[in-house]
Amino acid sequence: MIININGWPGVGKLSVAEQLRQRVGGRLLDNHTIFNVAFSLCEFRTPDFYDTVRSVRRIAFAQAGKLPPDIPIVLTSAYADTPFGRENWAAIRELANARAVPLCNVVLDCALDENLRRLQSPSRAALRKLIDPAPLVAAREARELLSDGGDFLLRFDVSDLTPELSASRIAAWLQELGLVQSR
Repeated sequence: MIININGWPGVGKLSVAEQLRQRVGGRLLDNHTIFNVAFSLCEFRTPDFYDTVRSVRRIAFAQAGKLPPDIPIVLTSAYADTPFGRENWAAIRELANARAVPLCNVVLDCALDENLRRLQSPSRAALRKLIDPAPLVAAREARELLSDGGDFLLRFDVSDLTPELSASRIAAWLQELGLVQSR
């Protein structure tokens, strides 16, 4: 299976994904693993930036496609309803189809004030993650996060949840669906 954790920057996707990967096994492919090459070498939102993301994604997904279908892949993403977001979401769908596994979409959200607080975490800047609140506020006002196109959907608010509790909730949902065994 592929478990795609989608959410706004700063919501806690990577922290939750790391905890979830420990619970279900498999591999974790964080969106920054793919995007950081482009952030390092290209101006943001230029044609070169998007081409670099596509190239790195193609390599990463080709490797992911070689994994046996019984190895879960946990992905993180911050895809809103934009042309590039839909393009990336379609690539995730294609990966699930190529592996012949279910695509489980988990959309995490939190209250704006909590999202802005989390965005200021000192560790984010060192990881080249967004720390400026203005783009986050603008995106949240202008767009919706992508949530359709998966085989299963779980959407919940993590404002008052730790990453451990959030991962436990996702793992329990996957168990209810019969996609994982209890560990």
